[in-house]
Amino acid sequence: MPEPKPSVLFVCIHNAGRSQMAAAFLTHLSEGRVEVRSAGSAPAVAVNPAAVEAMAEVGVDLSTETPKVLTAEAVQASDVVITMGCGDTCPVFPGKTYLDWKLDDPAGQGVDAVRPIRDEIQRRVHGLLENLGIQPRF
Repeated sequence: MPEPKPSVLFVCIHNAGRSQMAAAFLTHLSEGRVEVRSAGSAPAVAVNPAAVEAMAEVGVDLSTETPKVLTAEAVQASDVVITMGCGDTCPVFPGKTYLDWKLDDPAGQGVDAVRPIRDEIQRRVHGLLENLGIQPRF
């Protein structure tokens, strides 16, 4: 019987920038070896266009993603919950690993300001994969 996949939930306020980029990188780099979710405590209407553009520059497509609302069920179903500026709005359940990634908010920023945020998220996702014992795609 195969081992269950680790499950990671990325949470930020609007689920339109940081958490979307992190989820897309983890999905891309893990090649399906991690169950990936993202959500926001107050989801936006659409993903930040500058985040979509910045991710396209590195070959990751965010154009079909939509912000999702954070639910207790999503947290409960995840092994690792990574927050990015959502404060105390994320429910806490015993037995989960919680990490807080302090990152600049790309909301209202142009693509030039989003690129360094994207690059830092990619670096952290590589580290997360190492901690999960999964070799990244590249």
